[in-house]
Amino acid sequence: MSEIKDWPRVVAHVDMDSFFASIEQRDFPELRGIPVAITNGMRGSCVITRSYEARVFGIKTGMHLKEAKQLCPTLVQRATRPETYAEVSSTITTSLQALTPDIEIFSVDEAFLEFTQCRKLYKNAEELALKIKRIIWEVSHLTCSVGISGDKSTAKFASKRLKPNGFLIIPPQEAEKILAPIPVTDLCGVAKGIARFLAQYGVYHCGDMKKIPVSVLARRFGNIGRRIWMMAQGKDIEMLKQEESAPKTLGHGKVMPPNTQDKTAILMFLNHMAEKVAYRLRKHQLQAQQFFVGIKLETGWIGIKCRATLPTNDGDVIYNMTRSLIEMEWHGEGVFQCQVTALDPMPEDLQGDLFAPQKLYKNDLNHVMDAINERYGMGTLTNGIRMHGLEMPDVIAPAWRPTGHRSNIYATKDRLKKKT
Repeated sequence: MSEIKDWPRVVAHVDMDSFFASIEQRDFPELRGIPVAITNGMRGSCVITRSYEARVFGIKTGMHLKEAKQLCPTLVQRATRPETYAEVSSTITTSLQALTPDIEIFSVDEAFLEFTQCRKLYKNAEELALKIKRIIWEVSHLTCSVGISGDKSTAKFASKRLKPNGFLIIPPQEAEKILAPIPVTDLCGVAKGIARFLAQYGVYHCGDMKKIPVSVLARRFGNIGRRIWMMAQGKDIEMLKQEESAPKTLGHGKVMPPNTQDKTAILMFLNHMAEKVAYRLRKHQLQAQQFFVGIKLETGWIGIKCRATLPTNDGDVIYNMTRSLIEMEWHGEGVFQCQVTALDPMPEDLQGDLFAPQKLYKNDLNHVMDAINERYGMGTLTNGIRMHGLEMPDVIAPAWRPTGHRSNIYATKDRLKKKT
């Protein structure tokens, strides 16, 4: 048993097992034990996630559905239900607060929990891991994997080792030895670019990190480099992030049907993204004046930066700027993705502009539409261009949080409370 009373820090990482697919199998018993792939709506062409039964066939996240069905002809496609996933995630998070108030939501299916201040309440790390798993099962009937160590990075590494439905304890005094033979790319945040840089110095495994001084990584990557150097030795110093910082940008992107050349369809996608950005700005009392609009062609991204006359959170104003990209830079090529991003979100000017009565009227209209859509369902009221548009289900972004500007679907805690 791993006694935790003398650990400098006690950090747990909770990783839900195939979260979206497991919820589908929980709610629809006929899906249990068979390969399932989740897509963004029934028209979705890419696998967002898949059940463990589907993984056996080599089906991976991001794989085209057609390819996945070639690997597994019996694969069952399910449309994502983001509001349900968000609701379950919020329920799990609330239940974990009974164990510790120190929780960082890392994504819709992952969380860090710090027990440093309350470790005396638990006999050992194994008891703690089982208690976490039991509470999650009781409130959701879903399994998870848990890693417990003395820092965030090692705890996250541990939770991945015995999936699904497992747990792994790495005492902090043993972390450096256990990590030594592990490839550096197994650490969270070490992408291919950083790995190539480390390889120049002969660093392929965590145990190789001491071959180079921390200053080498610091000069190249700044504080991230310093942190990676410590992570490889099981000494990640980053604390839990419990407060959400103000947004530096706020945007929405969408994968389109491959090689879309219909101008009307492209503009419809851009209109949808513009309105989603505008809605989130309004919801959090923000506005912006500078925007990025981009589309991805087969040869790569093309885009422009636009500036509104005045800061705005009106979807029509943002959409009109997206049209500039199509009129000036697009020449009929096939489009694969689109993106609209507010580059300088700022607090909304609640006082308004006395010399712009039309703007005041449109602000009031937008807020009334938002209130109706939030009560009766998004799309109840919409502008004309989207009335007969494409089906575009909402998705949960990797940076999703239960509340705040990162909650880019509509199942916020406030709404969930109204439903109960």
